[in-house]
Amino acid sequence: MSEPRRRMSGKERREQLIQISRSLFAEKGFDGTSVEEIAASANVSKPVVYEHFGGKEGVYAVVVDREMQKLLAMVTEALSASHSLIKLERAALALLAYVEENSEGFRILVRDSHAASGTGTFASLINDIASQVEDVMADEFVGRGYDPKLAPMYAQMLVGMVALTGQWWLDVRTPPREEVAAHLVNLAWNGLVGLDPRPRLTASSRGMEQRRAPLPSHPTDRELREMGKARERELKEQEKVREREFKEQEKIRQREQREAEKLAKEQEKARERELREQERLFKEQEKIRERELKEQEKIRQREAKTADRETARQAKISGHPDETGPEHESSG
Repeated sequence: MSEPRRRMSGKERREQLIQISRSLFAEKGFDGTSVEEIAASANVSKPVVYEHFGGKEGVYAVVVDREMQKLLAMVTEALSASHSLIKLERAALALLAYVEENSEGFRILVRDSHAASGTGTFASLINDIASQVEDVMADEFVGRGYDPKLAPMYAQMLVGMVALTGQWWLDVRTPPREEVAAHLVNLAWNGLVGLDPRPRLTASSRGMEQRRAPLPSHPTDRELREMGKARERELKEQEKVREREFKEQEKIRQREQREAEKLAKEQEKARERELREQERLFKEQEKIRERELKEQEKIRQREAKTADRETARQAKISGHPDETGPEHESSG
């Protein structure tokens, strides 16, 4: 006779419904999923779903909120790194890791958001992440002489680029995650390194905006010269930035080297102290051993003297027989 199936607690039933709904929403979307399907997949009646969530909209909102919090936590942790390049690398890896390990959740987030999700849309999630990146970029802009007021716009650009790449990679899954992250960082970081603090459109494009006339098929010689000069200025600025980056990296390397040398000296001192302590203990043990040997030698000498005295006494006794012996009898 089989044992009766254990009845789920309210908390366990709620979690089961969330997981089942998550899979269905990822596969069919909000509109393509019904309360009947959720209830049937969980082997419960429709009123159970209504009891826990009030309807399909309620469980959808819970699923979306969970996925948002999970992804936001992963990106927030990545942005806690110290160096800006490391922050960018880890943030890209965090998003791609979420895509790879939580494909169903990511598909739900990037679908056309339903009104039931409330503020829990992918766009609002991107805005939340961009607001964190904005603080990082504002600090970098100040350090490099750029206008920090532009940081929000650049944060949206950067996060949007990474997010759209994540959507594309969700289906293709090639190249591998770390390689995709490396290429993302390559484009973003090298673009930021060579950032022009005062960017302008080329003269040809500016003229188009001013005249609202069709762009000439070929730039004039003057425009080409201006474009060449602008490119030279851009290259010089990029070179200056690269030099600053190199100097910063060299400073970091020197600090790390000094720290390593300091640690090596401390370890050497500790080893010397340990050797001295071992030597001291060895000497103490040697002294104790010498004292024991001397004490054993004294005992041996005392025992030898005692034995010699005993031997002499026995010899003396053996050399003087009893006076009633034969010699005394013959003399009588």
